[in-house]
Amino acid sequence: MKNKEVLNEKSLAFFEKYLNNAAPTGYEWEGQKIWMEYLKPYVDEFITDNYGTAVGVINPDAPYKVVIEGHADEISWYVNYITDDGLIYVIRNGGSDHQIAPSKWVDIHTDNGIVKGVFGWPAIHTRKDKSKENKPELDTIFIDIGAKDKKEVEKMGVHVGCVITYPDTFQILNNDKIVCRAIDNRAGGFMIAEVARLLKENNVQLPFGLYITNSVQEEIGLRGAEMITHTIKPNVAIVTDVCHDTTTPMIEQKTEGYTKMGEGPVISYAPAVQNKLRKKIIDAANANNIPFQRHASSRSTGTDTDAFAYSNGGVPSALISLPLRYMHTTVEMVHKSDVENVIRLIYQTLLTIKEGESFNYFE
Repeated sequence: MKNKEVLNEKSLAFFEKYLNNAAPTGYEWEGQKIWMEYLKPYVDEFITDNYGTAVGVINPDAPYKVVIEGHADEISWYVNYITDDGLIYVIRNGGSDHQIAPSKWVDIHTDNGIVKGVFGWPAIHTRKDKSKENKPELDTIFIDIGAKDKKEVEKMGVHVGCVITYPDTFQILNNDKIVCRAIDNRAGGFMIAEVARLLKENNVQLPFGLYITNSVQEEIGLRGAEMITHTIKPNVAIVTDVCHDTTTPMIEQKTEGYTKMGEGPVISYAPAVQNKLRKKIIDAANANNIPFQRHASSRSTGTDTDAFAYSNGGVPSALISLPLRYMHTTVEMVHKSDVENVIRLIYQTLLTIKEGESFNYFE
């Protein structure tokens, strides 16, 4: 395992297909189907819930339960208002960035299929008074689908409440940088699936039940994890998400800390992160020569770690993050070596967890 390349052609093809599929918050199920189909050979059974969270389970009868988790949803927009002239105004579904919207293509999801559109913006020639220029804001950005009026928009199947995603697809930049929208956090679902694949291929017999959990609705408040943790009732949870590469322009490292893609997984420090579990992860990294970085949060991690940690009377939880550039844009970027090392770190940590292991500070 240490000396093998973690990712192969099949896994990268899955990652590309999984990233390219739209799975906005509240509409994750098609992406979950792709994920479950890939994971199927490596697990014993699946658990699903009414809102779309999917869990692949290894050793479902084992009393001691360990979760490894990512989240499946991506940020998006909702149609909020249609003008008489057929232009569309939007509201957020998650943390969509209004500043990147102008001149972007969009896919509007309707009962009749995808309707294409663009975020329009007035030409620079018409913006004469630069001191009074409108900036991209929620009340200034709008979508044009080429309709002459509101009636034609509705005839095309677009109505208030339709969800809107960006169509930007998977690219490899300079051989080892993966670029796409929705790497936050489709990468998490991908990495935990790869952990399951490696366990199967290496004939690892775990002494506990492993719950490979792909939660929904993280982008609007950790809601999927909040629901599924009460279904699983885990003893331990290791969550993976993305964090910021803070080495690009306009990021203040004194505030955000120093983390950089290509320098390894990021291990978090926060009240929700259980210290003994984090030490086990760090020990696994050191024992297997896996590079890692550290990041300190304040009151919360802002990830599904918080939902697992504060559920069921307190679940020992930890967070391993993937450094990412340009979060919540359509060109999110990660380093292939970091993806591989997050997978390695979760895998090696699982090998050290004992059946019935306690993380209680007083034992």
